[in-house]
Amino acid sequence: MEFDFTVLEPESRYRLLTNFVGPRPIALVTTRSANGRGNAAPMSFFNVFSHEPPIVVLGIQPRLSGEDKDTVINIRRSGEFVVNMVDMALSQQMLICGLAFESDVDELEMARLPTARCSQIDADYVASSPCSFECRVERLIEYPRRVLVLGEVVHMHVRRECLDEAGRYVNPDTYQPIARLHADNYITSDRQFVLKAPAIADVIEASERME
Repeated sequence: MEFDFTVLEPESRYRLLTNFVGPRPIALVTTRSANGRGNAAPMSFFNVFSHEPPIVVLGIQPRLSGEDKDTVINIRRSGEFVVNMVDMALSQQMLICGLAFESDVDELEMARLPTARCSQIDADYVASSPCSFECRVERLIEYPRRVLVLGEVVHMHVRRECLDEAGRYVNPDTYQPIARLHADNYITSDRQFVLKAPAIADVIEASERME
């Protein structure tokens, strides 16, 4: 089948992109409102794109009414946000944070998520998250139905058990983030395996033998 994205309606583009580009990591994004209230919302249009500078990107669409979501309003005002990674222990609370509460409702309180103050920005992070990234907005890229938020990571909180003994790499036995596939389907990283690339000389030699 062929799909011409230049003429395809938005709903079909969304369905195809989110069904086939996956799994997509989930960012539980926390911000602070102008009146000091906490806000939390899950985003699956999210990933890390650079380490120098350390940049993560969020893709956030507006409400059905066309108005900005609370997360975007808070990010525009403060220029700050936190990306909290989500594991199975946080999965149900993450879903609660994604419900369509009124703007004056603190999703963190509704989900009963304990928080802690950030070190370098004016926001709270989810204390039980495996790791949280404090971010400052590097730039916003505006589209009619989407804003891309490029955030520079300025601080990171990691639960100690999620790292190996040397504190350099993740411990796959304890750090098992979940990711979204399509619709209400998710996946967890509890089944990991090692793939090692062959030596380039062996590949060249094998190719030459085939000639």
